[in-house]
Amino acid sequence: MKFDSPYNPEKVEKRIYKIWEKSGVFNPDNLKNAKKPFTIVIPPPNVTGSLHMGHALNVVIQDILIRFKRMAGFKTLWVPGTDHAGIATQSMVEKKLKKESKTRFDLGREKFVEEIWKWKNEYGNKILDQLKRLGASCDWSRVRFTMDKDYSAAVLEAFVQYYNNGWIYRGERVVNWCPRCQTSLSDLELEYKEEKTHLWYLKYPLSKNYQLKTKNYIVVATTRPETMLGDTAVAVNPKDERYKKLIGQIIMLPLVNREISIIADRAVDVNFGTGAVKVTPAHSLIDWQIGQNHNLPIISVIDEHCCLNANAPEIYRGMKIEEARKKIVDDLSALNLIEKIEDHTHSIPKCYRCGSTVELIPSKQWFVKMSAKGGSASGGDSLVKLAMLPIKSGKIKFHPKRWEKVYLDWLKNAHDWCISRQIWWGHQFPVYFCQNKQEKIKNQKLKIKNNNDDENFIISIQKPKECPFCRECKMKQSEDVFDTWFSSALWPFAVLGWPKKTKDLAIYYPTDVLSTARDIINLWVARMVYSGAALTRKLPFKDVIIHATVITKEGQRMSKSLGTGIDPLELVEKYGADATRFGLAWQISETQDMRFGENDILAGKKFCNKIWNASRFVLLQIGNNKSPAFAKVSAGKQTLADKKILLGLKKLQKDIGRFIEKYEFGKALHRLYDFFWHQYADIYIETTKKQLADEKIKVQTQNILLYVHLNLLRLLHPFLPFITEEIWSQFFVNKKLKSKNLLIVENWPK
Repeated sequence: MKFDSPYNPEKVEKRIYKIWEKSGVFNPDNLKNAKKPFTIVIPPPNVTGSLHMGHALNVVIQDILIRFKRMAGFKTLWVPGTDHAGIATQSMVEKKLKKESKTRFDLGREKFVEEIWKWKNEYGNKILDQLKRLGASCDWSRVRFTMDKDYSAAVLEAFVQYYNNGWIYRGERVVNWCPRCQTSLSDLELEYKEEKTHLWYLKYPLSKNYQLKTKNYIVVATTRPETMLGDTAVAVNPKDERYKKLIGQIIMLPLVNREISIIADRAVDVNFGTGAVKVTPAHSLIDWQIGQNHNLPIISVIDEHCCLNANAPEIYRGMKIEEARKKIVDDLSALNLIEKIEDHTHSIPKCYRCGSTVELIPSKQWFVKMSAKGGSASGGDSLVKLAMLPIKSGKIKFHPKRWEKVYLDWLKNAHDWCISRQIWWGHQFPVYFCQNKQEKIKNQKLKIKNNNDDENFIISIQKPKECPFCRECKMKQSEDVFDTWFSSALWPFAVLGWPKKTKDLAIYYPTDVLSTARDIINLWVARMVYSGAALTRKLPFKDVIIHATVITKEGQRMSKSLGTGIDPLELVEKYGADATRFGLAWQISETQDMRFGENDILAGKKFCNKIWNASRFVLLQIGNNKSPAFAKVSAGKQTLADKKILLGLKKLQKDIGRFIEKYEFGKALHRLYDFFWHQYADIYIETTKKQLADEKIKVQTQNILLYVHLNLLRLLHPFLPFITEEIWSQFFVNKKLKSKNLLIVENWPK
């Protein structure tokens, strides 16, 4: 191929990628000389749309590692795949249906799920194509999806094992509820938004049998006056001298006219409001715990649609929360039961997918016990302990190390995890209920004992042929599906075949490195660690790279809705994949955020042209000797310039290998850039122009020039794979380009 000037990535990148794919070098089974495995499983992008800049950065990091390790002689496996992203994907399809004036209920569960599969096939395949455009050298013969048949089997098996080990229970607790998505959410699926609201100081009248000298009421401060209808106590701190005499006294709950008592609990903050707080166990996690501590009744007054329900006084029933709040405040004011109202900034929980305000309501759900000790299968350890020990012992290391504290701090305060969701897209629970209302029947044949639930159910991967309780009904499967993160937590080993004892699982698990974003350290990383430890008895990976968050050059969060988002594929179309990869890798450091602008990509484009032009010069000078075998370096007849560039190259090779091994990719690229541009192109190549004119040292100069150039191409390849592979192919101009001739499988320089 004739070298175009300047370099045109559009003519090169798609063709080169097809050559790589056809050669089979992405599949480690075809790397015959490789011995020791090196495995990465890609953090699976959600099938909700296109890749964003965070995805692009992570792809570049992983591909640098994979290409480096492949050239270093490792049996490298990079497993690609996508995540079904339960709530997120269902929400996207529901929005699509809304434009057609339809809802999922119009279609029914089966037809609606079919629509989601159509969405997945379109966007899932698009994401995989985007990964290829960025140069990702994944093994496409091993593509996985979290709703694949085998993967679903792994999810069900994990649930059964967790249940048998005593880590899963079903019960009614206060949960985060999204009124739009109509499902429960875990704490980690919430986003908090600061909103200006009020702090209402409400007067709760004391019972007639106890009156204060100065007033006959106690004042409580609240941001949620509408929930007062479900109050079952007023709480004060036992050390608060202001209220010690009031502990145990009776209050008449305004508007409801129900007697409640004043209790003492250490959870009460003496500095908030008046130091006295209303206790609504049904609509607050703190209040729920206080209620459990004091055996308080649980009275829910808000339903799943965020309307006041039948437990509220009739005048308020059916009202939306905002409407009810205004009415209640007006009614309390009319009764002179509001002491004052203050402006207050409150952190409001929002659904991480639809943005709706999340309510706390009692609901019967499935939970994973985080702090409770497991059975013999876990050695008696809790999931929290299984997640913490590898970090504390150094068996799993975070890079940068400071993220270990974030990881451990969350685990110290981890609550039980609600894993059931009331949506249609996801892995359905393998739980079957008896449809007849009968007393429980003790059945010794059941391998899994029913817990203390008021319903008869069994857990079985296969639907029972006969109900073991009534012997009559057709058991009904639970309609709940698993939280997406429950299935994602199995990713490092489920993609390799677990629970089956597959060849891939034996060779490639545990994996070596996980690269991910800081916002899912708790959502995903911690859960993978304890899932791996609990289910496989092995840790899922050794190192965790937490990459920076990509923001705009002005410091804004990248968002399509805000008009600040950048599509990485648009940059690839405009500048080429190598230039885009350069712009991302150039900025990799230990900083928390990466301010991204196109200037770095332009620098990458210029650097590619520099490499291209330098390669044209080298190829022109070596004439017909276009073979790596020609690149031999002897000690004799070396000029000072020759010695200097060879010594510099030797040090460079060590530095680049060391930087990559330490996950300092930005330092590696900066070092490569400086050496190639200045020491090699600006100085040594210019020097060789004179040396090549001297017939006595011409051949030696050609040898060294080619030797240095080829080794630089090797070093540059993990960062700029397309242009380096294209240039490398010029040395096989008279041969058919085969896999053994490809730069991608060349030996890493030592």
